[in-house]
Amino acid sequence: MVKTRSTGTPSAVRFVEIDADSAGQRLDNYLLRELKGVPKTRIYRGLRKGEFRINKGRVKAEYRLVTGDLLRVPPLHQPEPGAAPVVPGYWAGAIKARIVYEDPGLLVINKPSGLAVHGGSGLNFGLIECLRQLRPDDRYLELVHRLDRDTSGLILVARKPAVLRELHRQLRGDGVDKRYVALVAGRWPRERRMVEAPLQKNVVQSGERMVRVAKEGKASVTGFQVLEQFPAATLVEARPFTGRTHQIRVHARFAGHPILGDDKYMDDACAALARSLGVGRLFLHARSLAFTLPGEAQLRLDAPLDSELELILENARK
Repeated sequence: MVKTRSTGTPSAVRFVEIDADSAGQRLDNYLLRELKGVPKTRIYRGLRKGEFRINKGRVKAEYRLVTGDLLRVPPLHQPEPGAAPVVPGYWAGAIKARIVYEDPGLLVINKPSGLAVHGGSGLNFGLIECLRQLRPDDRYLELVHRLDRDTSGLILVARKPAVLRELHRQLRGDGVDKRYVALVAGRWPRERRMVEAPLQKNVVQSGERMVRVAKEGKASVTGFQVLEQFPAATLVEARPFTGRTHQIRVHARFAGHPILGDDKYMDDACAALARSLGVGRLFLHARSLAFTLPGEAQLRLDAPLDSELELILENARK
């Protein structure tokens, strides 16, 4: 592993031997992760100019690292690392209680609603910062995928680079089965089991970044299944076959049934319905995950609905 320096001055040339945990990673991804504080443009410029070398030879950014490779790292300016954010005890305790699975290479968390997966955009901390504070002895913790801040449910965190790469490979195909539960406005037709509509993100609307259905967007497919129908709403299971930003939320709205509690995509009528049912948050929950790691049987994990969501369903039944 590349050891970052605490000084703000450029360091000397370093040579780093690649260990087994880092083998298989793309060189550029490895450098971006290990050289914290070094601008992305500087790293790619160094790769183009041959400043980073493997076993004394020039390599491209997409080179896959091999155990025992000797990586040359040129002198780089690395800023003094800032102090780690202090995570409030409430979130730290909540996360510790919601670890649903753990092995040497993986953590699975039942993320609470209201917690972002990482800091940024005005947030000092998120799930990953909470975990790094809770588990200082874990030298490697990386998000495998993401959930919206207001979405609750299962999220994968890799403890080894090899596990991260394998799960990313499965996510690009159909190796990971993700199922969500959502409460949507109106009576979803039982025969409508698929929404296929291209999505375009970062469309600015009244100063807010949105995702919308647009022919120039990326192909997006979500499967839907009715679980329970109520007089004014429907509980559905949603299975995203692609992984676009806000995909389930926008596809539900496109189908004419916005998710209740979705302040970004629901209209005034849906907001009134949400209030009448006591919905105070986005009713979207990542309920189950299934995947297979090399040499192991398929792992299927489930996270029941939070009690606040169960109470909303009781209100809907009345």
